Amino acid sequence: MLLNAGFNNVQVRMVIALGGNAFSTSGARVGSPDEQWERVKEAARDVMDAVEMGYDVLVTHGNGPQVGALAECGLPLTLDMHGAATQGWLGYLLATAIDNEAVARRIPKKTIAVVTRVYVNEEDPAFNNPTKFVGPIYSEEEAVKLSQLRGWRFKPDPRGGMRRVVPSPMPVSIIEVKPIIQLMDEGYIVISTGGGGVPVTGGSQLRGVEAVIDKDLASQLLAATIAADAFVILTDIDGIYTDFGKPAQRKLSRIDVVALRSLYEKGEFPPGNMGPKVLAAINFVEKSGKAAYIGRLGELRSILEGRSGTTIIS
Repeated sequence: MLLNAGFNNVQVRMVIALGGNAFSTSGARVGSPDEQWERVKEAARDVMDAVEMGYDVLVTHGNGPQVGALAECGLPLTLDMHGAATQGWLGYLLATAIDNEAVARRIPKKTIAVVTRVYVNEEDPAFNNPTKFVGPIYSEEEAVKLSQLRGWRFKPDPRGGMRRVVPSPMPVSIIEVKPIIQLMDEGYIVISTGGGGVPVTGGSQLRGVEAVIDKDLASQLLAATIAADAFVILTDIDGIYTDFGKPAQRKLSRIDVVALRSLYEKGEFPPGNMGPKVLAAINFVEKSGKAAYIGRLGELRSILEGRSGTTIIS
């Protein structure tokens, strides 16, 4: 376990990817302001645990429930605008909570949130096959009505019920990566690439596109770009399971990347839920040779110590 390397001017970087569902109530619905503050306080404790263990931390976050909440309001916004708006929303909550936790622990760290754009290929086949869940869980009857009223597409959520799905193209590059690295070098805890980043495409003239990039895949790309030493995905599930939701379900506490890729390629993990998390972890470990972790929000220290969550090794 790494201890206090970051306080001895040795940069050891960690990317912590916080799931959007981890900030929502049951049914993937956005809670009250008080509930939202309580959830980000829990995330802040995880972040500061990592700082105390010696890591320079970069935080990313999901935004599926939050995008869905904005969409339900009927505002005349495109999905990329929803993404930008939720980066500000959650970035503000997280930065404030992390700064407050740092003060409480007397740790001289400050946090900054960066609205981040991520380049995607406009020819990505994902635009013709929506898979990314956004918004709350609906009944089949509600889903049919919304599909007829707004033209939304729905698929079954692995946890039950129906949920809206939108295109989720693969992230190609992080537009703001240089200032992100500069801010980390200056000692900031950086919040970046929220909701997978605002999806943009084009040549010399960038434009937003109607999509939501998967947060975990964008976070893995960012982790690779900044040469992170560890990649942690925190969500509302306590690790990776085979046969999830079935009587034979089994938690994987520790697994090597070859075995995990084999399970992934056999279709063990749903594409709209755990699939991108597993793929992001696989990609990170294969490319870096370093460990990735998947576990529940609020348990980062025990995840890193191997007492909870799933550890993926090379």
